[in-house]
Formats: sequence, C-alpha cells, structure tokens
Amino acid sequence: MTTAAPAAGGRPAQDWRRVVAVYAATSVVEAYGVSQVFAFMPLYLAQLGLPADQIPFWVGILGSFVFILGLPLVPLWGVWADKYSRKVVIIRSAVVEVVVFAGVALAREPWQFAIALLLIGLQLGNTGVMLAAIRDATPAARLGTAVAVFGAASGVGFALGPIVGGVLVDGFGLPLEAVYWSAALLTLAIVALLAVGSGEVRPERVPAGPLLRLAFGAVRGVFTDRTTVRLFGLFFTALLASQMARPYVPLLVTEVAGTGAGAAGAIGFVTGIAALVGALVSPVAGGIGDRVGFRPVLAGALAATSVTVLLMPLAPDVPWLAAGYAVVAGCQAATSAMVFGLLALEVPSDRRSATLNLVYLPLYAAGIIGPAIGAVVAGVAVGAVFAVASLILAGGAVAAAAAGRGARIGPPSAAEAAEADHVIRDLEAEVPAELR
Repeated sequence: MTTAAPAAGGRPAQDWRRVVAVYAATSVVEAYGVSQVFAFMPLYLAQLGLPADQIPFWVGILGSFVFILGLPLVPLWGVWADKYSRKVVIIRSAVVEVVVFAGVALAREPWQFAIALLLIGLQLGNTGVMLAAIRDATPAARLGTAVAVFGAASGVGFALGPIVGGVLVDGFGLPLEAVYWSAALLTLAIVALLAVGSGEVRPERVPAGPLLRLAFGAVRGVFTDRTTVRLFGLFFTALLASQMARPYVPLLVTEVAGTGAGAAGAIGFVTGIAALVGALVSPVAGGIGDRVGFRPVLAGALAATSVTVLLMPLAPDVPWLAAGYAVVAGCQAATSAMVFGLLALEVPSDRRSATLNLVYLPLYAAGIIGPAIGAVVAGVAVGAVFAVASLILAGGAVAAAAAGRGARIGPPSAAEAAEADHVIRDLEAEVPAELR
C-alpha cells in the first residue's frame, strides 16, 4: 500500500498517516482548550471579581475579542505557509495557544483575562494550513479518510474540553485555573510533537508574487458575484445568530443549576454533548441534502434552530437544556454543510476556488459582531439574546426558502452530489475550533 505522496524537489516524502495523526492530535488539543475558555468564562469572570450584573455584558464583549486581532491576519498565514514554511506557521499557532491558556490560568483581574483572550486572534490561521499539508501528503485513494479523520478531531476536542473541565472541578475539586493549566500543558506537548514528529510538507507549486496581492487579490472578484454575495450573506446570518447566543449558553446553565458546586460539571455536560452531536450530524446532513436538495434542508435547519433557540431559556433543568442545545448544534452543523454544498453547486466554476478560499470571512465577521450584539441585548436579559437570535434565524429560514430566480431547489445529480460532498468535507475540516 502506498504510504506517502511523492515529494517535490527531491525531498523525502512524508508518511501521510503520521501527518494526519500529528495534525489530528493538534486539532483535538486546540479545540479542548478553546472550548474550556468559552464554556467556563462566566464562572471564571465571577471568580476574578467581576460583579454578577456585569458578567452578561462582558461575556459577549470578550467573546468578540477572540477574533479582532486574527481577522486581518488570517489570509496572510496561508500565503506565508506556502511561500516559506507550513511547519513554522503551525508551530507558531500552538506556541501562541500555550501563552493564551497560561495567561488565562494566571489572570487575577478581569482585564488580564481580556488580554489573554485578545491574543487568541494571533493563533488563528493554522487549520487550513494543516489541511493543505494533509492534502499534499496523502495519496488520492486515502484522501477521503485523511480529511474525515482530521475534520472529526476538532469536534472530539470540543466535546472533551468542557466535559473534562467539569470532572476536574466538580469531580476532583480542582480550581478553574487547573482546567486552563491542563490545556496549556497539553498544548506545550503538542508544540514538542509538531517540532519533532512532523516534517515540512511543501506545496507542489510555491506561490510567487507580493504577499498582500496574493492574500487579498481575490477578495474584490469574489464579492462582485451575486451568487457568492447571496450565499455568504445567508451564511453570515446563520452564524451571526449562533455566535450571538453561544457565549450565553453557560449563563443559561447557571440559571437552572446555580453557580456553586456542580456548576462546572453541568456546563461541561451541556456544551460537551452539544459538540458531540454537532460532529455526528454533519456527515448525515450532507447525505440528506444529496437526496432532498441543499436549499430545503438549509431552510428547515434554520427554522428548527430558530424555534429551539427561542425555547432554550425556558428549559426547566440541565437535561432539557442539554437536549435543546444538542438540537441547536445538530441544526447548525446541517446549516454549514448545506451552505458549503450550495457554494459548490451554484458558484461559477471559474470563481469557485477563490470563493471557497474566502469562506472564512463570514465566519470571522460573525464571530466579532454576534457576541458584541449579544452583549448589548443581554443588558435587557440573557433570555432576550436568544429571542433576538431566534428572529435572525427565522429571517434566514425565510430567505433560504424563498429561493431566487434560477436557484437550485431539487436534489443534485449524482455527479454534483459527489462534488458537493467533497467540498463539504473539506470546508468543515477547515472551520477553526474558535468558531465551532
């Protein structure tokens, strides 16, 4: 069996299985730490002395901090990686993660915690680079398996992080600082693994030309295409609601479980189960879209999310809240899969590659704007955040259902479904842990 793809320039080929294993471990640990930061943020802010009535506002504001520094740099990391070194760019991200998680653990004032979160933006941009290296190192016959394993890794980490954090706090009686130190130490081990256990996987063709032109040159062309603008707008709408509500799920948990003993475990249970369900639903949603049509499934997923998000603040206990959030996570996974499928089918072939390379733009824009809006709305009530998010999702469902002239309604052909499934699989693997 072929174990490695031919290397360019006469360099030794990389064993594709090692490449996938190392990068999958990296993705698991990154998601493990990031999920803990988000899940336990309200409890930690209270521990740092922030007054209870200010926590809802700052949960939203700090949630948007994560992407402020990272957004302008994300297009540059991929170009830097291909021109110079993918390995260095990936290790850079892991080193920043160690600093971030250690900084969170060492914070003794809310402003110190805020600075640590702001630095998360400097760790972005590694997921797509790892996936590109996997594509170049893996034989064509094994590429589907490699991408599927890598794509699942982040979901595993996002499920494990809150659950393990809850066990550490409520099961072993450790402070929240110990949860963040566990993420820092695991990530430090990943730095060593990347340095020693991974090699340099160079692209077949190294890009030539000025850095900024390579990074941003395609943006103008992509956003003059009406199909792309429409689908990106729909994707942004769905993600805006998701990023608005997500920081406030732990606060819903504490409303029904309290903030004392057992709170961390309850938060870990609710958010961990939801992450697991989202990871499991995504491939199933792609198959449903192949049979029914991507647009009807998209409209249905948005509508179901809208109703569930509206009802979540009414959950009487933790199990009901976990069930509701699991439904939301599953529907959100289906939404992303359907948008990716529509991009593969409806964007003209001459613009498809550039469009897919820029699909992260609505992701990061929603990551900044959504939590900021949530912070303002939370001044009324935490439940109001979910009501506004529900209205946004309902509007997205109507827009998706009211397909425009020439829009695809029915199921794709077998060839189109295969191409769309390939795009869905690849793009889902590229979604950063910070936005899952």
